[in-house]
Amino acid sequence: MAEIGLLLKAALPSLPVVGQLPGVRKAPLEGFTGLTRERPPVTVERDHVDAYAAVCGFPAKDTVPLPYPHMLAFPLHMAIMTDAAFPAPAIGTVHLENSITGHRPIGIGEELAVSASVGAPLPHPKGTVFEFVTTVRAADEVVWESTSTYLRRGRGDASASAGSSFPDARPTGTVWRLPADLGRQYAAVSGDHNPIHLYPLTAKALGFPRQIAHGMWSKARCIAALENRLPDAVRVDVAFKKPILLPGKVELGSSPVEGGYAFALTNPSSGAPHLAGRTTAL
Repeated sequence: MAEIGLLLKAALPSLPVVGQLPGVRKAPLEGFTGLTRERPPVTVERDHVDAYAAVCGFPAKDTVPLPYPHMLAFPLHMAIMTDAAFPAPAIGTVHLENSITGHRPIGIGEELAVSASVGAPLPHPKGTVFEFVTTVRAADEVVWESTSTYLRRGRGDASASAGSSFPDARPTGTVWRLPADLGRQYAAVSGDHNPIHLYPLTAKALGFPRQIAHGMWSKARCIAALENRLPDAVRVDVAFKKPILLPGKVELGSSPVEGGYAFALTNPSSGAPHLAGRTTAL
């Protein structure tokens, strides 16, 4: 029931007429300076970590997969996006890029403090972007950070940056077959029940031919494939390109670059890009 309530809160501001009602209407873009949310200290639980690892292709270990703390931050992102003071509806806001910095491995059973904040909007050629910065601390030590860049389409600024670029990554011949229920599997562990990821009918209602994979699943799956080559302190940056339709196939690309690896996911039939990124040793 809580999930349904959150989805309604995320979707209602996008609806004609309803979106202008008091309590639903979003604040204007002009004058928005930012919001911050924190959660009470949370203990990393093995069962949840293992469930996440299984969906994303990581082995079960005594430390968490590098992208896992995003699971702890996602409720804060949604709390900010569904706040009336945040000037864009959550539904229809597109995750463009994500950068994760792991300063050291995080162990099962550690107690973590998680905070997330977003600042003033930034121009983009296709609209406006918002950068959500997450910080995870163990006691007074910053152990993990991320920046998630979200786009709200609209009137853009042709002179603004269109985002990051990455080195080419050679196809490896590794093709992953993704099941139709992958979005539902990832939603069960992540809490991200955006309708575009769940069923053909719910995805079609929002303009997609059928359900699509979560961007953060695609990043996690790439990191899982590279994990045994990455150092304990590492940054992983990605840009999300074309949606991955489910069921479907994707091909992994990977090439060594200075300080790390370039990687990519493409459609094995057409070569269309789904994700591009790189790792950087710290």
